Amino acid sequence: MYGEIVAKVYLMSIRPKFAYQIFTGVKKFELRRSIGLDIEPGSRVVLYVSGKVKAILGEFTVGRVIEGTAEYVWKTIRQYGDVGVDSDDWPYIKGAKKAIAIEVLNPVMYDRPIKLDEIKRVIPGFMPPLSYRILYEGEPLYELLLKKIVKRKVDRGSVK
Repeated sequence: MYGEIVAKVYLMSIRPKFAYQIFTGVKKFELRRSIGLDIEPGSRVVLYVSGKVKAILGEFTVGRVIEGTAEYVWKTIRQYGDVGVDSDDWPYIKGAKKAIAIEVLNPVMYDRPIKLDEIKRVIPGFMPPLSYRILYEGEPLYELLLKKIVKRKVDRGSVK
């Protein structure tokens, strides 16, 4: 009657090491310095993997979002046990006035990466975000990803 409620989609840049930890299920929380843009539970995060990879490799669904000082976020997620966050993650949020921990649910690695040069052919001047940003419905990258996601679901038989 009113149509589907569409969850927000975020584009997040991430180092290869951490991306692979997410895709293999090792990393259960992604830590970020807050940039003043709230990340909502139930939304999707599309991962642009930086470094030598330079490609969008997949996505995950956002579970819990824990916000506060870096110390509060660190202490809180450590209470959940082994969540794949270790001393390599701490320097990234250390000293932040506000940090966030994003729970990773249902990570999915795409069948084929979307390479940066491929994106730039479709969207000249495209630059991945330094941290994360919202992808708005109708913008070229959103549409490119939406087609990929729908194709993946059709190929796997989950859309009829």
